[in-house]
Amino acid sequence: MIPIFDGHNDVLARLWLNDHTADDFLNTTLEGQMDFARCRQGGFAGGLFAVFVPPISYLEKNYPKKLEQTLHDIVFSQVATLLKIANQQQAKLCTSVADIQHCIDHNILAMVMHFEGADVIDERFDLLEILYVTGLRSVGALWNNPNQFGHGLQADFPHSPDTGEGLTLLGKKFIRRCAEKNMVVDVSHMNEKAFWDTAKILQQPIVATHSNVHKLCPQARNLTDQQLIEIKNTQGFVGVNFDTAFLRSDGKRNTDTPISTIINHIDYLLNILGEDGVGFGSDYDGGFMSEHWATVAQLPNIISALKEAGYSQDLIEKICYKNWLGVLERIGIA
Repeated sequence: MIPIFDGHNDVLARLWLNDHTADDFLNTTLEGQMDFARCRQGGFAGGLFAVFVPPISYLEKNYPKKLEQTLHDIVFSQVATLLKIANQQQAKLCTSVADIQHCIDHNILAMVMHFEGADVIDERFDLLEILYVTGLRSVGALWNNPNQFGHGLQADFPHSPDTGEGLTLLGKKFIRRCAEKNMVVDVSHMNEKAFWDTAKILQQPIVATHSNVHKLCPQARNLTDQQLIEIKNTQGFVGVNFDTAFLRSDGKRNTDTPISTIINHIDYLLNILGEDGVGFGSDYDGGFMSEHWATVAQLPNIISALKEAGYSQDLIEKICYKNWLGVLERIGIA
């Protein structure tokens, strides 16, 4: 089985929402889309594990008791769960490409800490320094809502990525600080102006951990050809999002979406980015999936579809894990 290193999942947030523990992830079948057993079944070798604070409106409607916790409580709880999972023989917190490769070679789950929406980071970036030492290596400064770093990105379908203002002055300073630390700066939730603000700052590959092609699916969060060309020019990378709303031309969440929609986005991205710039950014436990890849256990279905589409073994291996390791190495997470 070809190992898969994936650019985005929200299992830590789901575990927190449902009061599940690290032991639950490792030893039980969870109600969501990911757990350790299904990772093993699907060849999921590791990836970027997001620390994410759900929006207040979502918590008010679905998990009102969680509102008793502060933003810091929520973040620290998810980080602690990640560390507890990684403190087992079956999993490891990775801070370098060498760590990830070691895990792949020895059948250990490779976990890279990622932040999706950096609202909790203070203006002096003290918490960034603490989290970096703890193992943080990838950050998305923005999510859907505005924060101290920028406008955020939220719009009805269909829409261009141009949804408002870009990075604030503090946001630009934050991007520089992350780049100085050779961290992944994730543009997946940046609007168009924030993307170009970031492109002007970075002297490293631009990475969209879980985004797709705007021309094929005109969600505001998908990438235009101009953005993709810029990513290509930086030797950057795009991880394909499996949420059907970011794959389908009609933008719908539909369980009957065929795997060919994923292949179409991969084909398009390869045509612009080249064979070294495309991989997976599934959004498991955070996205709406088709029945054909409903859980992480069904990842082999996508590999089979790539083979049926005529992809070579070498290119499939690049898409599954080697390209992720390549861009992390180019950024300096070595």
